[in-house]
Amino acid sequence: MSLARVLHIEDNPSNRKVVRYLLRDTPHQLSEATNGEEGLEMAFKERPDLIILDIQLPLLSGYEVAQRLREHEHFANTPIIAITSYALSGDDTKALQAGCNDYIAKPFRPQVLLDCLAKYLQYDSASETP
Repeated sequence: MSLARVLHIEDNPSNRKVVRYLLRDTPHQLSEATNGEEGLEMAFKERPDLIILDIQLPLLSGYEVAQRLREHEHFANTPIIAITSYALSGDDTKALQAGCNDYIAKPFRPQVLLDCLAKYLQYDSASETP
């Protein structure tokens, strides 16, 4: 199986570390961006197979990043998974309206993220779970 390219756009170093740890033994090649602008640049350069997107980002919000990506044909079908700690504020609906395919609220169980990746990258997360 070839490695799926995953871009994680997250400004919090601890949250990036958690995702990096979760994906260490999975079939993914992980790239990281620390703000919305850098995330857009990396997405256009690297053309990831899936994007994990924090909503509360500096420079450009996760909503803006998702909307701008969806404006380009190449990203029309690229899965975008929104992750945020603002679960009760309607971020889930806003994220889906901005173009995200799915939404995960922080804090999340590791298996929730792994199952979501497996769903969009089409493999069995139980056999790929660390």
